[in-house]
Amino acid sequence: MTTKQHSSWDWDHWPWVLFILLSGWVIWLLAPILTPFAVSALLAYLGDPLVDRLEKYKLSRTLAVIIVFALMTLVMVVLLLVFIPLLENQISYLVQRLPVYASWLSETALPWVTARLNIDLTLPESDAILGLIQQHWQSAGGVAKTILDSISKSGLVLVGWLANLALIPVVTFYLLRDWDVLIENIHGLIPNAMRSTVSQLARESDQVLGAFIRGQLLVMLALGAIYVVGLWLIGLKLALLIGVIAGLLSIVPYLGTIIGIVAALVAAMVQFGDWQHTALVGMVFVIGQSLEGMLLTPLLVGDRIGMHPVAVIFAVMAGGVLFGFLGVLLALPVAAVIMVLLRHAHKRYLASKLYTAEAPEEAEKKIITSD
Repeated sequence: MTTKQHSSWDWDHWPWVLFILLSGWVIWLLAPILTPFAVSALLAYLGDPLVDRLEKYKLSRTLAVIIVFALMTLVMVVLLLVFIPLLENQISYLVQRLPVYASWLSETALPWVTARLNIDLTLPESDAILGLIQQHWQSAGGVAKTILDSISKSGLVLVGWLANLALIPVVTFYLLRDWDVLIENIHGLIPNAMRSTVSQLARESDQVLGAFIRGQLLVMLALGAIYVVGLWLIGLKLALLIGVIAGLLSIVPYLGTIIGIVAALVAAMVQFGDWQHTALVGMVFVIGQSLEGMLLTPLLVGDRIGMHPVAVIFAVMAGGVLFGFLGVLLALPVAAVIMVLLRHAHKRYLASKLYTAEAPEEAEKKIITSD
């Protein structure tokens, strides 16, 4: 009887293992053409909750999708036409001022540390490195032009790029419109015996992924905005660059704050040369961290993530190595599902006989004691 049950288990589960392996192999083969579909699926996943919320106000699904799609398009246009050029200007300003920062470090910062800690610190000769950085960045403005020129020389590559760019909004629109129908159809394909378990795992995966992608993304944007506005009010010329970097790196606890405040303090000392502005910089980051801990994270993320930042970084890097840009897009969804599956497997393991069975010595002692 036990042998039959074991055989049934093998035959019931091996097809699923083969299906997962086959799916991974097909994704690896089709990675170059799946990228626009993955981008569209990610955008649709992010926009679906807002569409559902608009439907509660008696709007049709199509009209709600049009409104959300228009908002997404507006955000993309603002990023491409306004935000990225401003960020590039800040990077250019930083590269031009690198000799000033190097001079401040060697003539002010290092002597101050040496005088107070009795540590002899010397800065290696950096003129050649700084000159190389400035030279390459000055020519970096032509990188985009060079890429476009090389693409334009190959009509097929250019057509492929344009087709992918045109495909993303079209696929996003249809996925947003039919998202609930697609989820319901997928739910209907699940075998009846597994439907309850799979539905529970899917809900948990959606909670984790939604909390992380939607919640953490909003926290990163909010922190970045707080840092940019605060540093800009102080008068820091690198406010946008430092604020954006600190906001993006906030995905790892304390990393964005540490790097952001160190960079802002150095920039403030070089630009202003007084302690009043450095104190204001510290105040900006204290306010940002306080808002994150007391308001942003509890409100936007909650305690549903359960994804360690190191696991997130590893998932993104592994996805990029295995599947390129497509792997980066799929890394977080796959990591969220794997994490939920591991938690489910851990619960089953704790309830299994393998974990709960007593050691032979303990069982023997109980038998002797009962006798």
